[in-house]
Amino acid sequence: MKDNTKLVAAGRPHKRPLHPVNPPVERASTYLFPTYDDYLDGAKNIAYGRLGGPTHRALEETVTALEGGYETRLAPSGLQACTMGVLAFVGAGDHVLMTDSAYDPTRKFCQNFLGRFEVETTYYDPRATGDELAALMRPNTRVVFAESPGSLTFEVQDLPALAAAAHAGGARLVVDNTWSAGYYLKPIALGADVSIQAATKYLVGHADCLLGTITAADEKTANLIYRAALQLGSNVSADDAYLALRGMRTLAARLERHQQTGLELAKFLRKRGEVETVLHPALKSCPGHAIWKRDFTGATGLFGVVLKPVETPALKAFFNAFKHFGMGFSWGGYESLCLHVHPAKNRSAAAWTAPGPVLRFHAGLEDIEDLKVDLERAFHAMAAHA
Repeated sequence: MKDNTKLVAAGRPHKRPLHPVNPPVERASTYLFPTYDDYLDGAKNIAYGRLGGPTHRALEETVTALEGGYETRLAPSGLQACTMGVLAFVGAGDHVLMTDSAYDPTRKFCQNFLGRFEVETTYYDPRATGDELAALMRPNTRVVFAESPGSLTFEVQDLPALAAAAHAGGARLVVDNTWSAGYYLKPIALGADVSIQAATKYLVGHADCLLGTITAADEKTANLIYRAALQLGSNVSADDAYLALRGMRTLAARLERHQQTGLELAKFLRKRGEVETVLHPALKSCPGHAIWKRDFTGATGLFGVVLKPVETPALKAFFNAFKHFGMGFSWGGYESLCLHVHPAKNRSAAAWTAPGPVLRFHAGLEDIEDLKVDLERAFHAMAAHA
């Protein structure tokens, strides 16, 4: 079954002749067992609200089908999906290899939380080869964490090489796959043990709920993730699971539009005199383009731009002139966004040395001509305050 069909057909287990198209929201804390035998088998099915109900199972089934994994568990945010995707596999005295381009809260979790429990983290260059990663492996390395492309600077990682190095050292490869929405990249098919998404972004698609997904490649890995979720008391609202499932039904159509608009904006910005570099993996000029072309089947709407050095008043004027681009920390919804980000603050293995400001763009679903006019207006305001 092709992905477009999976997004429509998966997670729709109907047990009665007359049924709604979408699985309904089922809110429950307590489930009753008809017989004692059903009670004994409860752990294999739906036993308690915190473990999820039919709405959660429908979403998990759909994400699993899209990611090509064994099993998916839900988390109440993308960050908890990332943290649980590490916690499930480490204990006191263990070691984690974390990409230097990772989502900053994931870094802070490793530094500030895992460190309290004697789990050490080493950051590696996101462009590291398999041999370079292998040289950083230790006997106690349990997790290699990748994020491809990186959250702010869009380095594309060589997942098959990282997976080979991780597995040779007895570690698991965990990948933050949010950028591709599980549609344009299949980390598990490339050797990853776990694929994580902030479903808040493209899966939900409407900027109205927080959710994370953790998809395991095999049963043993899935069981460890399940135990971690169980013991941490992780729980997701049935309403939020419903919103994500509803969003996934239109994912393919939305991503095509995000891709088209994002590429056109990237090419438009590349021609601007104010722009030093455009960080978009689908452009040949992007350093990670060759790996992107090998492993990905498309691009989404998130990319970066490095401006030539500009004074703060001019940069403020640029942002304040926008009418369509909003300033917001999330992305993946229908709205276009632009944010000034600071990757140099979050690097320890590979320094970020670009002298100009870094902007992160998300191409929404507005008309491309309106977005171009908005950018022209912003650049004119920048020039007026230079």
